[in-house]
Amino acid sequence: MRRIRKAKIIATLGPSSSDIKTIKKLFLSGADVFRLNFSHDVASTHIKRFKQIRALEKKVNRPIGILMDLQGPKLRVGKFNNGPIFLKNGKKFIFDLDPAPGSKHRAFLPHKEIFKKIKKGNKILVDDGKLTLIVTKKNSTYIETKVKFSGFISSNKGFNIPNLKSTANSLTTKDKEDLKLALKLGVDWIALSFVETEKDVLNFKKIIKNKASVLTKLEKPVALKNLHKIIEVSDAIMIARGDLGIEAPLETLPSEQKRIINACRQAGKPVVVATQMLDSMVNYPTPTRAEASDVATAIYDGTDAVMLSAETAIGSYPNESVKMMDKIIEKVEGDPLYLSINEASHVKAESTAEDAITESAKYVARIMSAKAVITYTTSGSTALRAARERPDVPILGISPNLNTARSLALVWGVHCIHTKDARSFKDMVLKAGRLAKKEKFAKKGDRVVITAGVPFGQSGATNVLRIASVDRY
Repeated sequence: MRRIRKAKIIATLGPSSSDIKTIKKLFLSGADVFRLNFSHDVASTHIKRFKQIRALEKKVNRPIGILMDLQGPKLRVGKFNNGPIFLKNGKKFIFDLDPAPGSKHRAFLPHKEIFKKIKKGNKILVDDGKLTLIVTKKNSTYIETKVKFSGFISSNKGFNIPNLKSTANSLTTKDKEDLKLALKLGVDWIALSFVETEKDVLNFKKIIKNKASVLTKLEKPVALKNLHKIIEVSDAIMIARGDLGIEAPLETLPSEQKRIINACRQAGKPVVVATQMLDSMVNYPTPTRAEASDVATAIYDGTDAVMLSAETAIGSYPNESVKMMDKIIEKVEGDPLYLSINEASHVKAESTAEDAITESAKYVARIMSAKAVITYTTSGSTALRAARERPDVPILGISPNLNTARSLALVWGVHCIHTKDARSFKDMVLKAGRLAKKEKFAKKGDRVVITAGVPFGQSGATNVLRIASVDRY
């Protein structure tokens, strides 16, 4: 069960990965967190997948994170009865308010407000820009377009209109129903779509009342202008490059990715890079060289996690995709250049006892050639501090709170362990040694570095650092 790498992998579940056998394969191949994309599939399907993940969690005896991704006010086309339809360059195509299934001539666009805002000459991008159309005529009930760049259109595909003023950034009726279900099930992370300001995140947090952690998706250019404030109020950030790469100039995306990751690192907040990372593997058993480099770049940049979307949800090679991502990450993290970049991007510690102890743990582990940094954490804050330091060795995050252990599955370097809290200082040391051996992070004769808060069970108070030998355990 032990991962050699430290960056995490999020795998999206879908038609290609709906049975327990495939989900188990994905986990064993390297998936740390499973994403339920509520833009697709019905509630009963998500409930089934949720239960399968929790059943697997019991079998492997390791906390597994579940991320629920809200659709948000994203524009999407309606349904098509006969699968994808290819629209050729120069073809006329109409979007209207008729809910009937789409055809090769027209499609339902269930967003009445767009018909008022869109203008002749506007560019329409379908499915992350794979199909491009230009508006030629419009009125209050239909939008006539001409295909500029050929591509496929099919059910529920995303629909972007660059530079069109946002029509909404609040929860839709669908989102509210999906959110109610997700909180009832008990997901660990909820991805909030189309955030523009920190107020969007704060308002959302008031609704969910700490029942899950919030992963804020950066998809709109205006969010980048409010980046630091959004990071401050979020539990984690996702660089959602699909919509962001459409709404913002594509040539700015690589530098924005680096800027966002750096800002999250400085703030000590987990960050996820997502969308089209190994996109070729939807149809082929190997990625392109460019895709392999893309994954590697995200790891060199310091991301906490990388995400597979269509690759594992609808692709022909879901398990191979996870294995490939796992191999790329492991190779990068073994590169001396990665280690030097990691050291150079060290985050300055704050003048607090918690930060002083956590930073010290990294260097004590290095000097003492310790095999792991072991953190006792109730809320997860101690493990997050340890991850921010990017130590050379793995982090064992020991928590009596199962929800905390599950949420830490997203965080760089943290191997989550759910167990009872230490009862005393002696018990803290004994338990740490036993778990380090059991989880195969240390063996007889090895040292580990332990951080914890005393009194035990008190959230957010890291005030103890101990070097321990596992000789006696």
